[in-house]
Amino acid sequence: MTTENIEIRQLTSRDGSVLDCVADGAFDERVDAARLAAYLAEPGHIMFVAIAGNRVVGQCAAVIHRHPDKVTELYIDEVGVAPGFTRQGIARRLLDEMLAFGKAAGCEEAWVGTEPDNHPARGLYESRGATAEPFVMYVYKL
Repeated sequence: MTTENIEIRQLTSRDGSVLDCVADGAFDERVDAARLAAYLAEPGHIMFVAIAGNRVVGQCAAVIHRHPDKVTELYIDEVGVAPGFTRQGIARRLLDEMLAFGKAAGCEEAWVGTEPDNHPARGLYESRGATAEPFVMYVYKL
């Protein structure tokens, strides 16, 4: 299947069933229907998917952050493409759609993080004009 046959589509709260057929590896974990519904119902939560036939083979999820003292930003939470569909420009198309959406929504900046050794992701982000910045993350279990 060529990338021309891959449909990039933004999901809305009415589109949860699109994720009934997801290729292994497009998401980190199995998609939970209740979590998906809550995510898509939330204003400012955005998800684009790449669809081959009737199967989701890639996804990009983001959140618009509005601050009282900083510019509005688009936090790109995740970009994933199933093995077997990588290196075909799908992640680039998903990211470009998300960045265009953010700009149209009034975001002045977008940011995304990845692991230092995730060279494919770093290559993608740098190819779209981003530069890496030092970052330290702390995780709290709630």
